[in-house]
Amino acid sequence: MRFAKQAALYSGLIVVFGGLIVYLLRLGNRFHHSVMPVPAVVQHDTPGGLFSGNLHESLPRLLLQIIVIILATSFLGAAFKKIGQPAVIGETVAGILLGPSLFGLLFPHTFDFLFPAESLSSLKFLSQIGLILFMFIVGMELDKTLLRKQAFDAIVISHSSIIIPFSLGVGVSIFLYDSFAGKSTSFYSFALFMGIAMSITAFPVLARIIRDRKLTDTKLGILAISCAASDDVTAWCLLALLIALIRSGSGMQGIYVIGGVLVYVFFMLVPVRLLLRRCQALYEKGKMGYNFLIAVMFIMLLFSSWCTEVIGIHALFGAFLAGIVIPKNEALQKRMIDRISDITLVMLLPLFFVYTGLRTQAGLLHSGSLWISFLMILVCAVAGKFGGSAGVARALGQSWKDSLSIGALMNTRGLMELIVLNIGYDMGILSTEIFSMMVLMALLTTMMAGPLLGLINRFNS
Repeated sequence: MRFAKQAALYSGLIVVFGGLIVYLLRLGNRFHHSVMPVPAVVQHDTPGGLFSGNLHESLPRLLLQIIVIILATSFLGAAFKKIGQPAVIGETVAGILLGPSLFGLLFPHTFDFLFPAESLSSLKFLSQIGLILFMFIVGMELDKTLLRKQAFDAIVISHSSIIIPFSLGVGVSIFLYDSFAGKSTSFYSFALFMGIAMSITAFPVLARIIRDRKLTDTKLGILAISCAASDDVTAWCLLALLIALIRSGSGMQGIYVIGGVLVYVFFMLVPVRLLLRRCQALYEKGKMGYNFLIAVMFIMLLFSSWCTEVIGIHALFGAFLAGIVIPKNEALQKRMIDRISDITLVMLLPLFFVYTGLRTQAGLLHSGSLWISFLMILVCAVAGKFGGSAGVARALGQSWKDSLSIGALMNTRGLMELIVLNIGYDMGILSTEIFSMMVLMALLTTMMAGPLLGLINRFNS
């Protein structure tokens, strides 16, 4: 009985008001006539059925890209975990395989449809947001007390891990310049760029390895992340100085970058930290709502990332320092981290690896002379980063296990290296051959981290 009444009421509403709508439309049409004809639906010059045009719109294409990326990175991340590699290595390899080096080579038409050049800007911005959120989480999870205690060691180790491989990079450039430097590139530009490229540590990759191995709150993990952060800030400043010298013939732009970094760090560590402490105190007293507090923290995060991007280093360092300056409150931080982590780690962060992989064309080494040159680069890279970091850490009093582990972690170059290499390639400093060798070196040194850490733990357990 109740169902019959509901059905009758529903049917009556449809009939009465449906009829009213039809009547009003006809009545209005008698008094109003369209002046302009209704535009026809835009037809795309592509084969297919009724919905083929919609497939080429920006949003459907972006959603399809994200689906493919999540599938590829999830599958390869899990596969690499099973063979003892961090999931981040699988995600990096997924980015390379989805790029023009393999997928674009085997299926060019499908690749052009899925990843056309004009669509990559949206992918880039989403990937950068994911990276910013991830580094914000890493900064929040650090034990600030241990970080302060190890600040001096971190600076000494990180700067040693720059100057030693930098020197080797300049040295190997003597043998590589004639054959592999870009046209119209001076030896000074080529050698200094090679030195910087050898000095890069993949800050986000290292952070992911530490997170996957649950070393975030350990003395080793904090020291390694501190070294990598200091390393890459210094390396980006040197890169900015080199770019300024090449483009303008003046080093003043690089000096401005260094000065800007110092002012920015002071601003974040003093007035911003005091403001956040005040906001958190109001929240704990019930005078500020949770959503408002989160809004303040996210504004601070985005502003910090904006500052470092404008200064000329990278937005991820701003995000990392934004996490550092948040006052200690375990319950609040856990709540924030839990809410941010899932979507960041599963969807947004893999976009960063794949986006960079899409811009990388890893060429093949097709002659013995190229292989010899590549081996020279690889030996200098490992000796400079792994050997230099481990040796200096041991000289500072770290145990052999921690020293070698720091060396293995600092030797990871990952996609931060690929970004730097793309800058050199775009500026004409690197030829296609040396670019391909450096890409291969970056991937191999990153893949070494897991096995090296395993061997170090086995022989020092």
